[in-house]
Amino acid sequence: MSNPKITGLGGVFFKAQAPEKLKEWYARNLGLILNPYGATFEMRNAQNPSKIKYLHWSVFPSDTDYFHPSDKPFMFNYRVQNLEQLIMRLQRIGVDFIDTMVSYPYGKFIHLLDPEGNAVELWEPREDFFDAMKIPTNK
Repeated sequence: MSNPKITGLGGVFFKAQAPEKLKEWYARNLGLILNPYGATFEMRNAQNPSKIKYLHWSVFPSDTDYFHPSDKPFMFNYRVQNLEQLIMRLQRIGVDFIDTMVSYPYGKFIHLLDPEGNAVELWEPREDFFDAMKIPTNK
């Protein structure tokens, strides 16, 4: 089995004073195709170009606690492989997690803070879930 690691960017999430207005601004002025999650971008799997992967862009209310305990107005979501093994490896070297791993039909997640207090979301996606959804994307 391969060494667990980040394999790419999964999403960019940030806070806004008026998230709905800001999403509409991006749609109207920069052409984002909005969906219930914000906007989704397609990319190709470098090892298997016929497979689509997705990157999510989302705007959160300024008072969200989703990035907590970070006080930064953004959070990066990184795609990872072998999340359980990555968690064990990070724990062995002293990395603390904000929460415990959770699983959903669309993947597994866990959160941590980097040394500068930035919220980091690690995500092992289930690509088949997104393939079945047919989400409108910003190709």
